[in-house]
Parts: sequence; C-alpha cells; structure tokens
Amino acid sequence: MPKTKKAKPGKSGAGKKRDKAREGAVAMVPDARDASDVPGTQDVSGEDVSDEKGLDFPRAWVEFPDPADEEQVFRCDLTWLTSRWTCVFGSGCQGIQAGRADDGCCTLGAHFSDEEDEQRVATHVARLTPELWQFHDVGAESGWVQLDEDGERQTRRWKGSCVFQNRPGFAGGAGCALHILALREGKEPLETKPDVCWQLPVRRTYDWIERPDDTKVLQVSIGEYDRRGWGPGGHDLHWWCTSATSAHGAGEPVYVTYRPELTELMGKAAYDVLVGLCEARLASQLPLVAPHPADPAR
Repeated sequence: MPKTKKAKPGKSGAGKKRDKAREGAVAMVPDARDASDVPGTQDVSGEDVSDEKGLDFPRAWVEFPDPADEEQVFRCDLTWLTSRWTCVFGSGCQGIQAGRADDGCCTLGAHFSDEEDEQRVATHVARLTPELWQFHDVGAESGWVQLDEDGERQTRRWKGSCVFQNRPGFAGGAGCALHILALREGKEPLETKPDVCWQLPVRRTYDWIERPDDTKVLQVSIGEYDRRGWGPGGHDLHWWCTSATSAHGAGEPVYVTYRPELTELMGKAAYDVLVGLCEARLASQLPLVAPHPADPAR
C-alpha cells in the first residue's frame, strides 16, 4: 500500500507537491469563461447545465490531536465528510472539459506526487493485460509517461485523455484500467492508482502552527477538493462534482464510503476518532449546523 507521508518543518510536504502538480495540469484546460462569470454553467450549445452550488458557504470544522503522533493535529471538514457525495463517473458526470463527459476527471492525465508514487504505479502497470487496458499496445510500444510543459512527469495523454482510461464500449470495462485491475484482484484502487487519483475528491494539506508557548505542531487538514484545490485553473473547469447536487445522492456519507482512503491519509487511530465525531454530528436531533448545500434536504 502507499505510505502516508508527513511534512517536515520548512518543507512543502507531499500534499503540497500534489497541489502543485494539479495546478500545473489545470493550466492545460481551455478557458471556459466565455459567456458566464461562473465556470461550468453552460455547455457548447450555450444551454445552462450547471447544478453546482458554489464555493463559499458555512462549514463545520473539528480539530483533534493525532492519537498516534503527539506533534500532529487533524483539522477535518465535517460538512464535507458527512455529506452524501458520491462519484458519478459514467452515470451523470459532465466531465472537467466540455464535450468530453466520458472522461470524467481523467482528461488531463495524472501527475505523480514523487518518484515513489511513479515506481509504485509502474509495478501495477506491468501486470496490465490487453484484456484490461484498451491502450496496452500504445503503452508497451511507446510508453505511458510524458512530461508536461514544466517538465513534470505525469501519465501520458492519448487521444484526448489519460492513456489508462478505457473508453466506453471497451470489452474490459470503461474507466481507469488501474482501477479495474484493483477490483479484479480484490484490492483497493488506492494500491494501484497514482496518489492524485485515489485521493480525489478528498484534499489533505499541511501547515506548521506556531503556538504561544513557542512550540510547533503540524496541522493536517482533511477536506473537500473543490475547484480552488486545483489552483487558479480550477475555475476554468467545465464542471466539478463536489458541489454539484447530482453527485450528492449517496446512501452513506463520505467518511464511510471513503474509509480506505481516509485511513491511508490519516492512519487508523485518527480515522477512528473522526468516525466518532462524524457519527455524533449526524446523530444530533437538531438540524445540522452548516450542512453541505449540495446535499438532499433532510
């Protein structure tokens, strides 16, 4: 399994390296703001198609010490983690680029967080077969990694999207070949996919906090990967799911459906604390404070 990485004082940390990679990727997205101040509000015909609720609304955050590390505290967005978001890839996803809904968020390919991330993915790519990977011949003959305009390494884009994305109609199944490999082998997709892919749409960031007694603590924030998480280019995405009502119909909240990913990002002890806090919030007989605006009404 991928190892959870921890930031060091004075360093940007693994989380911020991923943020930089995504910001670079989004710079490749065409500017979608030609007819509206709100990105993703119109399709190529000019018809209003957006169901996003926006970026700024009240959120309920909770902070608690990491049971496994006295130098670390977690700051978690309960509004997001108790929301009913679910991935709607292939079943209502509008895609991050106009006219390419079938891509979902795979249009740009995936940047690697570091060499270890790329090497881990490579071990699984080597086990992909033509039956699981539509573009196996392309990857085997001419490679599956490319450099972006800044010289950063990422998965190769082929015919407008990530080379690992099987297109609709492929016998082995549409979607990420690395994801399909994991499911076929009874593994979690976080074991086979690049870090940036399995973490979305959860965002982990690091901040070293100086306390009044001259001590420092690493604050690890776990929250929603909204448009801003992609950097300035995020505002130009055709559509983004985390605040879209059509992606908020899950039977269980994010902290439950994303248990493997959150456990990997936080560690089991911290995740268990988070579960207790989320359950307490949802068990309240009073209306939720700061519910996610894209969630169905309770």
